[in-house]
Order: sequence, then structure tokens, then C-alpha cells
Amino acid sequence: MDAEWISQHAITIWAILLAVALLGADVGWRRAVRRREGLDPAARSFLRPTTAIAVIVATLLIATAIAVEVREQAGLTVFDASLASDLRSNMPRPVLHVVALLSRTGNSAVLGTVAILVFVALLWRRHWRLASAWIVTLVGTVVINSLLKAWFQRERPLHDHGFIIEKSYSFPSGHASGSMVFYGMLAYVLLVLTPPRFHRPIVIVAVAMTTLIGISRILLQVHYFSDVMAGYATGLAWLTLCVGSAEYIRMRQGRNAIT
Repeated sequence: MDAEWISQHAITIWAILLAVALLGADVGWRRAVRRREGLDPAARSFLRPTTAIAVIVATLLIATAIAVEVREQAGLTVFDASLASDLRSNMPRPVLHVVALLSRTGNSAVLGTVAILVFVALLWRRHWRLASAWIVTLVGTVVINSLLKAWFQRERPLHDHGFIIEKSYSFPSGHASGSMVFYGMLAYVLLVLTPPRFHRPIVIVAVAMTTLIGISRILLQVHYFSDVMAGYATGLAWLTLCVGSAEYIRMRQGRNAIT
């Protein structure tokens, strides 16, 4: 697909991607609910071990493939540069201003403040296991992203609109991985603590925020396409590992309580 054509229809494509992500999340959630309804209460995990392993392996393979392309400056980086250049020429400033406001909901200051509030609330309500899983997951993704940025040291695309100014390295996108891990883990915490009638909207909101924040970084030209895709892949791998581990512990405690 031509980078110039994508840049000219970027907002429409963004909306379509959001719709597809939400539809996929809804279909996946419905299937998961049907599966869990047929299980014994002690075995109703939100994430099966086989599913977790498959997701981790797949996302790590994707992240590795992207990293190799970036490291060797192969064909994907040519597309990256072309798309960033075309977006710089074709994106209207009023649209960029709105996108920048949305993108700031994934800033470290915003997510960090909410993360601390959630952590304190979990401790206050004596949800020790969830509090530990929450903080380990969020701290872990910061460490992983920082190490990867320092390893690749990729410079960001040129952008002169002034709505967003970033000084750190570009690969992978911290907003993409951070939103994936933050909203994904927040959804997991809420799924564990809230009644089933709230579960569907929780999943939909988490998927929506992750999709909107990550893609906004491409439209703003503060990240290349491959930065965001790698951020999503590494974030999903880490999130799946953490949620899978938390679910394994929760299921063991549930079975021990019953027996």
C-alpha cells in the first residue's frame, strides 16, 4: 500500500483500525465468556496457559522481525521514512492539534499518576496479590522499553508542528507499549474485582485507548510505523506474561481455598 495514499486517508484508516480492533475484542470476549461458562468455577481463568504461551511466542517473533528490519535498515525503514514524510505534508494542523491532545492521555505523567492511585487503592482494600502484579507489570514495561531504546538509539522522524516535542529515542514506542500494558493490566484488575456485567465495556475501553494512543504517535510523526508496531508487540508479550502469571497464582489460590 502506497505511503502517500495512507497519509491522505490517515484519519479514515485510523477509524477503521479502531472499529476492527473493537469488533475483534468484542468477538474474542464473547468466545471467552462462552468457554468460561462451561467450566468449573475453580477453573474459570481469564487467560488459559496455552493461549498465553501462543501470544507471547507470536508477539516476540513479530517484535524480533521488526527489530531486525530496523537494525539492518531494510525495506520496512524505507516505508517508515516515506510515511512520516507524507504525513508531515498531508496532515492538517487542526487535526494534529486534536490528535496531540488524545496522545497526551498516554504520557508517562498521566499514566504514572493513575498507576500510583490504583496501587494505593489496591493496598487500601487489601488486594495484595493484585497490587503486586500491578506494580511489577508497570515497572517492568518501563525498564524493558528504556533498555530497548538505549540499545537501538533510533532517531525520531522529523516533525515541526510543535504540538508534541520528544527528546528520547524512537524505537520502540513507549506510548504504544505503555498504553498496551497500562490499560491491559488495568482491565485485568477490574475484571477480577468487578461483576461480570461490567466486563465487556472494560475490555472495549481498554482496546480503544490502546489503539487510539499508539496510532496517534504515527500521525503526529513522533514515531515511525515500525516503532509503534514493535511497541505494541513487546507490550503485549510482557502484559500476557504478567497476566498469565497472575492468573496462575489466582487459580492455585482458588483451588486451595476450595479443597
